[in-house]
Amino acid sequence: MERYICENVFVPLRSAPSHKSEMLSQILFGEKYAVADSSGNWQKIKTSFDNYHGWIDVDHLQCSADEDISCGHVLNRPLLCTKSDNTKIVLEPGCEIFNPDFEEKVFSIGRNIYRTIPDFGKNYISTNDSLSEIAMKFINSPYIWGGRIPSGLDCSGFTQLVYKIFSIPIARDAADQSNEGKMIDFIDEAVPGDLAFFDSGNGRISHVGMIISKGLIIHASGRVRIDSLDHHGIFKNEINGYSHNLRTIRRII
Repeated sequence: MERYICENVFVPLRSAPSHKSEMLSQILFGEKYAVADSSGNWQKIKTSFDNYHGWIDVDHLQCSADEDISCGHVLNRPLLCTKSDNTKIVLEPGCEIFNPDFEEKVFSIGRNIYRTIPDFGKNYISTNDSLSEIAMKFINSPYIWGGRIPSGLDCSGFTQLVYKIFSIPIARDAADQSNEGKMIDFIDEAVPGDLAFFDSGNGRISHVGMIISKGLIIHASGRVRIDSLDHHGIFKNEINGYSHNLRTIRRII
């Protein structure tokens, strides 16, 4: 299969080769993918980061052939950069860059060189923050089904983003994330960074959030927000009731 590196901030990954179909996820700048099939102006791809399948419109694409065997460096903050045609692009946290040169203020994607801003340094791709501290940076990011970047993300896209910045890859969807790590038997044993999963009443995992302290969870529900958590589930003050039923807690690290 042909392999490429995405050079858009993101490209929608859809369930079928049509703009009317559901956006399942996104492939982000710097992420690699393989083309598995095509239909007219659409390509069916498999992402390398989370092994996700979906359809992309080739008109959305800017990409390079995957000739770089090195691993990408995950951005933990927005980065303004300039392309070879002198147009500008703002990359979001979660995007990846290759071969960063902090003295020359450049990085590369395939054979393309991107110029960056004067303060470009190692702090863009490394952090001493805890999982909870990373998660808190995205408070009020809007909810978008299928989104994986701070300008719009869903519940599992949010938790995946936080762990990606922390250099730990996890699955894309909440149900798959719920199979990772080890189960925590009692909520009182949970620690910051543990993931809490919630069902829709029929036993199916439908939501995920991250515990940030005893009795508090950060999650994407309408927006990235903090709510109370107990053994029943998530309690929202504005509705004076529970919005999600707790199913299980998993410790990834």
